[in-house]
Amino acid sequence: MAYTTINKSTDHFNTVNWTGTSSSPVNVTGFGHNPDIIWNKYAGGAGDHQLYDAVRTATKMIVPNSQNAESTNSNGVTAFISDGFTAGSDINVNGGASIAWGWKANGAGSANTDGSINTTATSVNTTAGISICKYTGTGANGTVGHGLSSAPRLIIFKNLDTSTAWDVFFHNVGQGRRLFLDQSVSFNTATNYMNDTYPTSTVFSVGNADNTNKSGSPMIAYCFTDVVGFSRISAWTGNSDANGPFVYTGFRPAFILSKNQNRNENWLIHDNKNDTLNPVTKKLSPNDNSAQSDNTAFSIDFLSNGFKVRTADTALNQQDELYAYAAFAEAPLVGSNNICTTSR
Repeated sequence: MAYTTINKSTDHFNTVNWTGTSSSPVNVTGFGHNPDIIWNKYAGGAGDHQLYDAVRTATKMIVPNSQNAESTNSNGVTAFISDGFTAGSDINVNGGASIAWGWKANGAGSANTDGSINTTATSVNTTAGISICKYTGTGANGTVGHGLSSAPRLIIFKNLDTSTAWDVFFHNVGQGRRLFLDQSVSFNTATNYMNDTYPTSTVFSVGNADNTNKSGSPMIAYCFTDVVGFSRISAWTGNSDANGPFVYTGFRPAFILSKNQNRNENWLIHDNKNDTLNPVTKKLSPNDNSAQSDNTAFSIDFLSNGFKVRTADTALNQQDELYAYAAFAEAPLVGSNNICTTSR
């Protein structure tokens, strides 16, 4: 049984669906916590993914489906508020369906000096294994303190003042390999982006790559590690069968980010608020600004202790190919109060 100290996953992560209004700004609430990372997407049509965090502060936007540098969007997320955020006219599409995913770190954070490169701020939620690290690149091999109590298994990097790709480290993809959040391509071998070194319980390494450590550039890194009953970052192997593999997580998922690491396929996001019954077929792709689509080719069942792939599509289930994923919980299988959750 997956016992956990987290009895209420929405204290740390949640998805909120909301419909735009005719007047802006508007407060979007219902997360169950004060989110420090907001990832928003207009689902009803084409529109960029937009990502904001409390370390860089409101209005400071980066776009997962673009390599553009950080920009100031005074009509995007204009404030972080209790239980949510304030949305300006750029993301408050009148009558339009929007999705926001929110993670709790620890507000604006403070400097971390554990590595050879001090952070401007590191905002850490050790209970849920989430941290936000902002630092200035040096252009030389170094280490950065992440503040977590165990090694991150997923790190998403973005250079904030230069047009560069979003480098993504997945533990299961490997220390000298990276994926790109803004692209559909398979893994790329590059030993200089993290100095060919796995993260430790205190620091992650960076090399001389512009994407992760350009001299003089402000950098942001979102770090996640496994927390029993709340998050699972790993990989599954495809079998090319519509009765696909079962992937154990120890909880019923609320959100799954996945990528076929071996071939050119879009990233996929499935969540429990846009599909409330199995199979979960609605998806968005972080590397694509298209509207949310609903297609059985991307079917997954969310179960009480994991998920099961229900398609033979190569984006999710090619024979013997590996699929990196990060899953966050709707509810743990067994919480510290020893109460079992129910399947659906």
